Amino acid sequence: MQHSYADYLRLESESPLKLEFSDGEVFAMAGGTPEHAALAMQLVRLLSRSLPAECRLFSSDLKLWIAATELATYPDLTIVCGPLERAAHDPNAVTNPRFLVEVTSRSSEQYDRGSKLSQYKQCASPPLPTSRFERERVWLKLAVRRGAEVLSHWSLRAT
Repeated sequence: MQHSYADYLRLESESPLKLEFSDGEVFAMAGGTPEHAALAMQLVRLLSRSLPAECRLFSSDLKLWIAATELATYPDLTIVCGPLERAAHDPNAVTNPRFLVEVTSRSSEQYDRGSKLSQYKQCASPPLPTSRFERERVWLKLAVRRGAEVLSHWSLRAT
């Protein structure tokens, strides 16, 4: 069933769950495990130590709007540098992330690595590194881009 963004906002305001909006469809976002939450908080501790003064780190309570793909979602961590830029139709959604983090699990891995990552790469803001952390194995993949051009890929695996 296709929904308008206004429908999504109404559904979200009535729901105890976080909802994701993707191209007219609304999905309930899965709750995390204790391990997922712990890894996200470890990353907060590590990232917050090295952020420039003009940058702020946000939890998964911050909604992200990607206009190019009509995605509203809640990344596990978001870094915004400078003033927040908000979606015109949703004052609770930001449009200018500089860094996004997803902690993946077996149930979310295919979506996080596929469609969601592809949509993250279409953010309108300047160079956007995207990181994905998996709790089942230690693995980091970082993609840095300028506009549509991917500048570098960096991976770290430990088994």
